[in-house]
Amino acid sequence: MDRPYLVDFDSLRVPTPCFVVDYDAIERNVKILAGVQERTGCQILLALKGFAMPATFPLIRRYLAGVCASSPDEARLGREEFQGEVHSHAPALSEADLLAHLYYCDHLVLNSFSQWHRFQPQIEACSTPPSCGLRVNPCHSETRVAMYDPCGPGSRLGITREKFNNQSLQGISGLHLHTLCEKGADSLARTAKVFELQFQDILPHMSWLNFGGGHLITAPDYDLDLLCEVITHFRSTYGLSIYLEPGEAIAINTGVLVTTVLDIIDNDGPIAILDASVACHMPDVLEMPYRPEIRGAGVQGELAYTYRLGGVSCLAGDVLGDYSFKTALQPGDRLIIEDMSHYTMVKTTTFNGVRLPTIALYRSEGDDLKIIRKFAYEDYRHRLG
Repeated sequence: MDRPYLVDFDSLRVPTPCFVVDYDAIERNVKILAGVQERTGCQILLALKGFAMPATFPLIRRYLAGVCASSPDEARLGREEFQGEVHSHAPALSEADLLAHLYYCDHLVLNSFSQWHRFQPQIEACSTPPSCGLRVNPCHSETRVAMYDPCGPGSRLGITREKFNNQSLQGISGLHLHTLCEKGADSLARTAKVFELQFQDILPHMSWLNFGGGHLITAPDYDLDLLCEVITHFRSTYGLSIYLEPGEAIAINTGVLVTTVLDIIDNDGPIAILDASVACHMPDVLEMPYRPEIRGAGVQGELAYTYRLGGVSCLAGDVLGDYSFKTALQPGDRLIIEDMSHYTMVKTTTFNGVRLPTIALYRSEGDDLKIIRKFAYEDYRHRLG
């Protein structure tokens, strides 16, 4: 595993469960993205669906142009709290959604010609209408997990090339191409070739192209040169402004979830019950599924003591997995679960009345740790009215 960013953080300084986000790690990531912007002239946006922590926005907006949203509330958060450009796209909009997006957005991407035709008069009647685009589907899959593949058979996301035939593009300024999930630049390059072959007759009539998200730009082995080649090709060939909107690349390896062992039981082996919940606090572990790293722990049987780690909710499958440790676990021990910022904090729930983790921000300068938010009964009580 790569060396974690929060190397010197003392887990005893926070209540548990607690998300701790590392300010310096966020800055490290966005500086890499800023370097891509400088090399290519593209603009990179923060995808709020992946990471939406307002306490970090003053830092991120020093390097990035704005945010991309998928709902009226995300668009409002971007406008009011990030205070940069707001780009938005959703699979479909209601009338109320449209009005909100028109109020908050600079770019608005529609997912079908039917929605564009329905809303075009209202959009064009605005005093300051957003720049409008269409999401396309090149039917080229790089993502092998069906749940995360926007280009799989029967996908509801994006317009296929044949649907553009005999359609007027008056009022459309750009195309939106989001086909990746946790992929390298090689996946983008292959997708871009397929996309260009299909849409090369349309691209000269556009002013911008959005390559969407799913780019692991800040991963150690990511091919930045290839990414810049792809971006530069479309900028120079078609005179397009290029946007990318990663979420994971901004928040990957920037935070942890600190949890406490509540009890040790035995049922075909030792089981440690944590005060965190996989179902409530780490749902992607069950949805993807994937196995998160725990600081100082190994795989089953690697170290002297192996435990199944279970969450605090009543769901039978609220299980993190089997991990081994150098010493035996005891109630009260703290565990640090790595890489819990992106697509984790935004997905937490209060299922079973389990409280949401406290949120903290850590800066190595001055060893500064600040509690940003603590949750209480009222957050659960008022959720359903």
